[in-house]
Amino acid sequence: MQRSIKVLHIITRMDRGGSAQNTLLTCHELSQKYAVVLAHGLSRESKMTDQERQSVERQIKEAQKRGLKDISIPCLVRRIDPVRDFLAFLSILRLLIREKPTIVHTHTYKAGILGCWAAKMAGVPVIVHTPHGHVFFGHFSPLVTRFFMIIEKTTASIIDHMVALSEGERKDYIAFSVSKPDKMVTIHSGVDVTGFMKARVNIKEKRTSLGLNTKGLVVGTIGWLLPIKGPLYLLKAMEVIWQTNPEIHLVYVGKGDLEEEVRSEVSRTGVSEKVTFLGWRDDIPEIMQVLDIFVLPSLNEGMGRVLVEAMAAGKPIVASNVGGIPDLVKDGQNGFLVKPGDSKSLSFAIKKLLDDKKMREEMGKKGRAMAGNYSVKKMVKKIDALYASLFERVTEDRRF
Repeated sequence: MQRSIKVLHIITRMDRGGSAQNTLLTCHELSQKYAVVLAHGLSRESKMTDQERQSVERQIKEAQKRGLKDISIPCLVRRIDPVRDFLAFLSILRLLIREKPTIVHTHTYKAGILGCWAAKMAGVPVIVHTPHGHVFFGHFSPLVTRFFMIIEKTTASIIDHMVALSEGERKDYIAFSVSKPDKMVTIHSGVDVTGFMKARVNIKEKRTSLGLNTKGLVVGTIGWLLPIKGPLYLLKAMEVIWQTNPEIHLVYVGKGDLEEEVRSEVSRTGVSEKVTFLGWRDDIPEIMQVLDIFVLPSLNEGMGRVLVEAMAAGKPIVASNVGGIPDLVKDGQNGFLVKPGDSKSLSFAIKKLLDDKKMREEMGKKGRAMAGNYSVKKMVKKIDALYASLFERVTEDRRF
């Protein structure tokens, strides 16, 4: 395989979210082997702080040094906007005609729909799509969900291969007849686990610098503060725990549309001194070290890259038994799985870990041992193999 083979990635936005980080890592690692182009929207909907934007820009520049070509598509936005979506489609189509890639790899729902159909019209030989989760549960009303499933199923018919981030996601796509088994492969999202395994911090000093309680244990979650991520369920679970363990501190790392509502509920219930909102941070490996228990209360989750980070940091986990999470969290081994949207079950599992230090340590060790299975190196190797097989198939077809 040579750099003369061009792979063009398309994603709606580049931010600190899991799908964007997965895409950027893939581009970064493969840009010395392939001629890689990354096309994306301006990410205005992410409402990134200057610090977050600078962090993403640094990542892109590092990839550019390895040969990545970065292209912005201003009209490509996450929300449904018929005018902008049509203009984005035309922009992507013109880009594909100009760049003439051998492989187009789209990421996330909007970029996938527009990018795949533009690639089909432009005559791109190979089309690959990674949904990064699906909209079958928890996102929309049943009627809207059905509409989106029809669009996904129609688009899947023109895709050469789809990449699921977990076995759960792959099985859902097959069960709902969106895609065929022979056109889907599971490739877990790669995580740079080294930084989390090697992070060394003075726990007391770090907690003080973050404004956390230095005496009690710390429960935390990291990710978007959105309804689908279930941050309010975690807060309700902690309200039960605080009745008997008032010294426990809760940390939210991240931001999103639900942030103000969560903050209002914290204020309303009078627990402001027990809860800290840190926003997006660049020192996640260090922050992970100060947590005693990591919680991911999502209602739906493609995979949950942050779970791998928590595992690498040696943290016991409590997470929803939904989507791709069971691929990572083995109930009773490196954490506990609970029913999504069930604050009572969530509080019970958290309390069980809070009360048993030995269990926390044993689960943390098991998680750390498992984290290496989800490294960036393994993800990139599998994606490279997929590209090679699809390219070989196209080459064979052209011979006959």
